[in-house]
Amino acid sequence: MPSVVKINVLTVPEEMRRELEQRFAGRAGMVESADGFEWFELLRPVEGGDRYLVYTRWRSEEDFRRWQESQAFQAGHARAAAEAAAQGENQGENHGHGHGHGHGGPAATGSELWSFEVVESSGPKED
Repeated sequence: MPSVVKINVLTVPEEMRRELEQRFAGRAGMVESADGFEWFELLRPVEGGDRYLVYTRWRSEEDFRRWQESQAFQAGHARAAAEAAAQGENQGENHGHGHGHGHGGPAATGSELWSFEVVESSGPKED
């Protein structure tokens, strides 16, 4: 069975980029221990764009869904939303998504999820 890739596309205003990156740096270890998790990358736009890509690869669609329904996922996103609400700024368009939330409300102004199956994959050629 091929791995599945989930790419969350986050629209992030220039003034919120550093905040978003710090929040992701602070989440270290949250997804890495999930059963079926294979890879994570946060990709920053380099040519004037405002869309970050949050890339995760999973053993299966079921593993991804199980992680989304997990206590760790729910607790982390609920805590971020609560922190934003405590700041009185939880009025962004990103309700329910949880991505980029933290102090001062959401860092992203939009979010969409792309799903793929890995058809072919390769790494560096070994000598």
